[in-house]
Amino acid sequence: MTEVSLSQQTVRFSVLDRSRTREGHSNAEALRDTVRFAREVEALGYHRFWVSEHHGVPGVAGSAPTVLAAAVAAATGRIRVGTGGVMLPNHRPLVVAEQFGVLESLFPGRIDMGLGRSVGFTDGVRKALGRDKDDADDFAAQLDELLGWFAGTSPTGVHARPAEGLSVPPFVLAMGEGAAIAARAGLPMVIGDLRNREKMRRGIDHYRTHFRPSPWASEPYVVISGTIAVAATPEEAHHLLIPEAWSMAHSRTHGTFPPLPPADRVASLPMSPRERGFYESGLTGHIAGTEDQVAHELETVLKETAAQEVLVTTSTYDRDALLDSYRRLASIVSD
Repeated sequence: MTEVSLSQQTVRFSVLDRSRTREGHSNAEALRDTVRFAREVEALGYHRFWVSEHHGVPGVAGSAPTVLAAAVAAATGRIRVGTGGVMLPNHRPLVVAEQFGVLESLFPGRIDMGLGRSVGFTDGVRKALGRDKDDADDFAAQLDELLGWFAGTSPTGVHARPAEGLSVPPFVLAMGEGAAIAARAGLPMVIGDLRNREKMRRGIDHYRTHFRPSPWASEPYVVISGTIAVAATPEEAHHLLIPEAWSMAHSRTHGTFPPLPPADRVASLPMSPRERGFYESGLTGHIAGTEDQVAHELETVLKETAAQEVLVTTSTYDRDALLDSYRRLASIVSD
């Protein structure tokens, strides 16, 4: 199922799991859920499995993506494993190169290096990391330095071991300036989200127009990312979206991103008018429905974007229902 034809295109489908914590469950359970989920989606034929980086967030256990990627790669045998992404402004490029060099050395030919330009979620987290919002402005230079460690071109005379000479595919997460940076660097680009199709198309158009071939990629490669929920009925698919929509609304109005609550409990939670507005907005714009409905919507978005890959980022409280959604999606794209 790694490559399928939709709209006369060959399209890959992959997974990003953010190790979301759930009410009543520990951070350790969330991390073990991620590793188990990687094995499950590998069996379903997905192409990549990526993990993310978040710091000081109650609702996300994944704070060390290269460490978690190592656990995922060790527990799987075929699926590509990577990060969506390592937030480069939080780290020294040499250390990032070394970490991915170790991963590639241990799991050759299976590691991806997804890189983002975000800094901490709050002022307190940024202070704890020793970073500031402005550090994101240096992303392009940090990216050049990182790739230089793999090429052995650092002007310091230092050599990154074991990264130097290895080829770990880099991807740029295109938030804000990311599309322009990916184009100038000649790197594959991951862009979302599916809820703002017009903005996404503008970013893709800019990327393809300004792409400059590089040793890493001879032509543009577009990965679109977002939530896709598939269930037996539209109502069940909608149900899958509720926990994440509420958590996002809570973060927008309270400044902290909480663990996912059970969908059935959200209806009883008090919400201010502003919070309810964010919540209801968070339920819209995703690709959600039955197999037939989702297949039709995928055809549309792939015609609009001509993307080569779809990175599915769905989170919900019910892990069994989540796996069933990915299983149903796999059945759609493998037909």
